[in-house]
Amino acid sequence: MNLSIRNQIPGTVTAVTAGEVMAAVKVRLTGGQEITAAITLEAVKELGLAEGASVRTLMKSTEVSVATGVVQGLSIRNQIPGTITDVATGGAMASVKISVEGGELTAAITKDAVTDLELAPGTAVTALIKSTEISLAAV
Repeated sequence: MNLSIRNQIPGTVTAVTAGEVMAAVKVRLTGGQEITAAITLEAVKELGLAEGASVRTLMKSTEVSVATGVVQGLSIRNQIPGTITDVATGGAMASVKISVEGGELTAAITKDAVTDLELAPGTAVTALIKSTEISLAAV
């Protein structure tokens, strides 16, 4: 299946914490980073997700935020360090490619954010993704 979601990084499920309707699924990405995806319990069952399952994490570029360092005091727990490899700006928006251990992420952010944060190739950054914005695909 081909998808328009460019951010796809493989990983392995390390834990599933089920609630009444939703579940928190912890995944160790191929680069060693730990992230959490909040998905429906129904999806966990349909995908057969359990500890040790291979998955592909999917994140829309519009759901990836960029910080110029580690952020504390924030509810977003998925913080992946990386280095910018490319910045393409348009009239209002920009596409920022970030090399991370095990893959690459693209963030769609405003042109003003690129300017204010002085983002350029070689800049060390942290990609921030809410757990509710991460989808999982069984592989």
